[in-house]
Amino acid sequence: QVQLVESGGGLVQAGGSLRLSCAASGNIFLFNAMNWYRQAPGKQRELVAGITRGGSTTYADSAKGRFTISRDVAKNTVYLQMNSLEPEDTASYYCNAFTYRDDYWGKGTLVTVSS
Repeated sequence: QVQLVESGGGLVQAGGSLRLSCAASGNIFLFNAMNWYRQAPGKQRELVAGITRGGSTTYADSAKGRFTISRDVAKNTVYLQMNSLEPEDTASYYCNAFTYRDDYWGKGTLVTVSS
C-alpha cells in the first residue's frame, strides 16, 4: 500500500514563503502523475499544481507565477514551493498520486497565511 506523507505546512505572514514536501513510500515513477490539492474551510478541494511522470507541470491560475512544483526522484519526494503567499492561500494542502488503477492521498498539511 502506497503512503504519501506531507510536511512543511505552518503559519506564515502574507508575502512569505513555504515549501511543502510529499514523501512517497514507493518509486514515484510508478505514478502517472503527482498533484498538490488544497481545501479551505467551507470550500471544495481544488487542484493547485501537478507533475506528470514525464515531468510536465500544470498549475491553477491562482498558483501561476507564485508556486513551483518539483520532484526529487532519488528521494521519492515531490515539493511545492510557495512564494508571495496570500491569506487566500490558507488551506489544508494534500498530496495526491495516481495510476491507471489506484488513487492515493496523504493526510494533508495545514498552511495558514496571516495578513
